[in-house]
Amino acid sequence: MSKKEDKKNKKRLFMTAGLIALIMTAMFVMTLNPILKTTLPTDYDKLVAKYAKEYSVDAALIYAVIKTESGFNPAAKSSADARGLMQITPDTFEWLQTKTQDSYELEALFEPDVNIKYGVFFLSMLIREFNNTETALAAYNAGMNRIKGWLQDPDLSDDGKSLKYIPISETRYYVKKVVSALELYKKVYKL
Repeated sequence: MSKKEDKKNKKRLFMTAGLIALIMTAMFVMTLNPILKTTLPTDYDKLVAKYAKEYSVDAALIYAVIKTESGFNPAAKSSADARGLMQITPDTFEWLQTKTQDSYELEALFEPDVNIKYGVFFLSMLIREFNNTETALAAYNAGMNRIKGWLQDPDLSDDGKSLKYIPISETRYYVKKVVSALELYKKVYKL
């Protein structure tokens, strides 16, 4: 066999190996995607779509927050008395209702429609306020006023707009968890 034929054969072998690797990767992703979907629910999809559109919030972000906050359990209640799918506290709910002119009872937070509406409304306010998704998520977890204080601290923020460090470990972990879920929802569901 000549050197020229040997080169051609090696090139064919390399291209075949690459094609096989590509096919195997595609098969793995096709197998993995349904498995991932079982761990990334999209329950309440009509409500999520409705309020994502109404308040201009990414649907994948809404799903990521619901997954992180309550695991899609509408009856969830935290030790801080946060309630429902998006874990809204009574104080936040009452404050948000002053903006919407609604007058729901606190128990309405266990109703998916009400909870998602107010959770997405709140997220939209935080995203507009901070103009940074991660900072808005930190505020969703730790409170707006606390985040405003952190943004003024040069040890926590270089620019007064985004946080380079979140001093509360629970909030730091929360933001990472939501952002990871957000990336997965975008990849798996192409949102």
